[in-house]
Amino acid sequence: MGYDASGLPDVTGLTVGIIGGTGDQGRGLAYRLARAGQTVLVGSRSAERATQTVEELRGLPGLPAEVALSGGANVEVAARSDVVIVAVPWAGHRDTLVELREPLAGKVVVDCVNPLGFDKHGPYPLSVPEGSAVQQAAALLPDSRVCAAFNHVSAPLLADPAIDRIDLDVLICTEERELVDLVAALVARIPGMRGIYAGRLRNAHQIEAFTANLIAINRRYKAHAGLRITDL
Repeated sequence: MGYDASGLPDVTGLTVGIIGGTGDQGRGLAYRLARAGQTVLVGSRSAERATQTVEELRGLPGLPAEVALSGGANVEVAARSDVVIVAVPWAGHRDTLVELREPLAGKVVVDCVNPLGFDKHGPYPLSVPEGSAVQQAAALLPDSRVCAAFNHVSAPLLADPAIDRIDLDVLICTEERELVDLVAALVARIPGMRGIYAGRLRNAHQIEAFTANLIAINRRYKAHAGLRITDL
């Protein structure tokens, strides 16, 4: 059975919150989803900074005039969203999720954080006691529906208004198979992207770690490399 997007659910009515929405990755995802007409809430530790980011995004081309795009503090965004994308720096991952455990209860949480370190030799994956960032998220958010996705999406590509289509696959790891289609439908809101099931949460550590390889590729070839799964 090959990839078939025709059966994906309608997610146009969902509100997507982005925790860490003022950082490069979160900001880029907010722009792309808002550009597709999705209702997006940009979250930050500072509500003022989130609001400023929203105003900057509204100045970019391609956004529908009537798009529902707003900003607020992380706690407010988590509480008001149906699906929450976690795009914070690894250093703040644990503390952010501990703080948001209650408002994230019952929500779909999409973790795209990559635990990486950097030294004079370049990027390298960090060891995570729980196995991966998303497994840490699942342990800290027992009442949420947690999955990993968007780990390998280039922030510069997301942020570039001149790029209409981003041809890459987004690998999805989760314990709940029914979440795959929902997340894949959100992925498909961005032209060119496909959401592909890549196994349970225990398989996420190598997906997160592979980002170090992609960064090395991008530096060597001055590119914005992504992944495309063949034979699907």
